[in-house]
Amino acid sequence: MMESLGNIWHLGIKELRSLWQDKVLMVFVLVAFTLMIYTAGSAGSMELHNAPVAVVDEDQTVLSGRVINALQQPWFLPPDMVRYDQIDDLLDKGSHTFALVIPEGFERKVRQGQPVSLQLNIDATRMSQAFIGTTYIERFAMTEVAEFLQPGSSTDGLPVTLVTRASFNPNLDGTWFGGVMELITQVTLISIILTGAALIREREHGTVEHLMVMPLRPFEIMASKVWANGLVVLLAASVSITLVIQGWLNVPIAGSVWLFLLGALIHLFSTTAIGILIGTVARTMPQFGLLLILTILPLQLLSGGITPRESMPDLVQNIMLAAPTTHFVSMAQAILYRGAGLEVVWPQMLALVAIGGVFFSTALILFRRHLSV
Repeated sequence: MMESLGNIWHLGIKELRSLWQDKVLMVFVLVAFTLMIYTAGSAGSMELHNAPVAVVDEDQTVLSGRVINALQQPWFLPPDMVRYDQIDDLLDKGSHTFALVIPEGFERKVRQGQPVSLQLNIDATRMSQAFIGTTYIERFAMTEVAEFLQPGSSTDGLPVTLVTRASFNPNLDGTWFGGVMELITQVTLISIILTGAALIREREHGTVEHLMVMPLRPFEIMASKVWANGLVVLLAASVSITLVIQGWLNVPIAGSVWLFLLGALIHLFSTTAIGILIGTVARTMPQFGLLLILTILPLQLLSGGITPRESMPDLVQNIMLAAPTTHFVSMAQAILYRGAGLEVVWPQMLALVAIGGVFFSTALILFRRHLSV
């Protein structure tokens, strides 16, 4: 037993030295856990912010001016006044997301109680801004019309009042979501890449043949790659959540960082085994890259981190229960967002242990066959 543990330890140290000498891969890990997470949190916000809007004011009245003035920052940039024949050119160039047309006689018809329509032209290629901005513009216009007809009407109480409370993210700040979810994504992605690339590197450098003639078991070789590469990802994740997420992005972490790292450690047992599994099947680095794409896309897109699992077909939900990312995303969100403790997330941790055992055993069988060929 002690001899086996010693072999695993020394082989893991060799893995760490090999990774340290691969400067390109080290820079890749550094960028992934710093710049990528910061960008996802700060620049990847999904809420409406500084949307460019153009206005054609054919009415030139007090009411039309009030509607235009309602389009304010931080939701919209100051509106640009244009002519009607300029709208198509603006949308074609992509310089404006919205072009609002206020027709002649707008205020007069509103005063007379006649139906009147405002035309809103939208660049729907900017899907997120287009969907949210349309609702904002409609609400602002209706509020200004109601206030114009009867001052104070927009604040009058209704028989039923809806009081909204946003839990865990009261300001609905997309930065809180983007940065944390990118960290969860990078933990999965980088761990698979490092272990798979390590195995491919052994094959390309011819060191696999050296390992085969040494008194080593396949389990010891695999275990060394799992703990060494998993340690690198775990250290990078701990620095990232402290320096980038809590430091640069100022995202408040509700739960225990140590509990999250414990869950990440269990998750890494599965993802590093997946990396070895892919690296064993692939013979070259290009093959590994192609298999990685086919593996990582469903793991990320169907895990519940981007879209709720409840919106997916039942078949997809059931299949993805066998994926470690499904349980890791659920556990990480519960800990980091909602402050859940071990008494809440232990089922996800137990599922990760079971899934990791299956993947590790499968990878070990294929790896043993590969060494015996």
